[in-house]
Amino acid sequence: MSTEVKLPRLGQGMESGVIVRWLKQEGEPVEKGEPLYELDTEKVTQEVEAEAAGVLLQIVVPEGEVAVGTTLAVIGSDGESPGESTDGDSPSDQATAAPEQSKAAPESKEETSAEEPAAPAPPEDGPAEEEAPSPRPGSDRPSGPMRASPLARRIARERGVDLVSIRGTGPDGRILAEDVEKAPTGAPAETRAGAPAQAPEEGAEVVELTSVRKTIAKRLTEAWAAPVFELGVSADMAEALALRERLVERLGEGEAKPTVNDVLVKLAAVALARHAPLNATFTGEEIQRHPSPHVGIAVAAPQGLVVPVIRDADRKTVQEIASARADLVGRARDNKLTLADLDRGTFTISNLGMFGVEQFTAVLNPPQVAILAVGAVKEEPVVRDGDLDIAPIVHLVLTCDHRAIDGADGAAFLQTLVALIEQPTLAL
Repeated sequence: MSTEVKLPRLGQGMESGVIVRWLKQEGEPVEKGEPLYELDTEKVTQEVEAEAAGVLLQIVVPEGEVAVGTTLAVIGSDGESPGESTDGDSPSDQATAAPEQSKAAPESKEETSAEEPAAPAPPEDGPAEEEAPSPRPGSDRPSGPMRASPLARRIARERGVDLVSIRGTGPDGRILAEDVEKAPTGAPAETRAGAPAQAPEEGAEVVELTSVRKTIAKRLTEAWAAPVFELGVSADMAEALALRERLVERLGEGEAKPTVNDVLVKLAAVALARHAPLNATFTGEEIQRHPSPHVGIAVAAPQGLVVPVIRDADRKTVQEIASARADLVGRARDNKLTLADLDRGTFTISNLGMFGVEQFTAVLNPPQVAILAVGAVKEEPVVRDGDLDIAPIVHLVLTCDHRAIDGADGAAFLQTLVALIEQPTLAL
């Protein structure tokens, strides 16, 4: 009996993904756990492994955007018919209409092109395909049934965008998430329908937005709408730097060398464990305060800014954090991160000190309620007991979401963090 390969939900909030390419072709043998296809999500592009062994009998969705749960392919025994599925309806019933059916009834409202799989069972928020009213005057969208992906419909609802006025760029005019994102909210229908983009200047480099870059744009736009405030402090890094040097001296062969940021991740995590309001996420309806700090570290990867997460950072040693960071950063730069590496962060640290930036304000990383910006460590004059001295100083700026955090919450967290930086033994 054959097994259907369906698009899994790989992360919290995932509703759809884009099939980039298949790593196996029809008729080729497949081993369980072997990379089967490449999937582009809002956060990462990753290889998805086969959940069953056998022969790839049929590829139902060669490429394109599909909803979670959609049948993508069929794996079975050599010579077996793809229709003999263990999962109920045959993939042809769920996904594509036969070519002869399309030719026999091209005017049918339920016709589906061979290139575009139909959506699976409708999600709770409504049908995958909606019947469109007659086009508005001035709209050049073709008449007929309006097709929109589940993700596109969700974004349209959140932004108050009218799908009727959007011209889809997918197969057969299907409206994709990126079409909705390009439509300004509250604009007249003629504007939302979208005018052709202005031709680039001769010699200009045109950079197509990847899914990761589109997500960055979307998330930062959300962050800009949040009412935030910033709090800045300075800390003497002498003891923290001395701790790092002692850890480096004790390194074993092949172990990752701890960085200043690894020490700060540990100390920030301990401070978060003592200040629950900062270790939280804001959902719009409630504040969720999490029991353990999962600290995200902003990494400039080739595909764009990503924030892999070091889980339970308060319980890890600095050396364990260094090993986890080295693995995550290495895979981020090789575009090998998975959704699990990026999910469920509760706080983020963005460090530009290695670029010589002395102080900056980081943009909030929703739904998290706070982010810490770390500048370069610089020798600066300080006064100690009335005497002038020179000390390695770091400038920290905490950005907070005022919907979830008050100024006193942020100030108390920073007070604890500075104390831990200047006396790291307090973190024990």
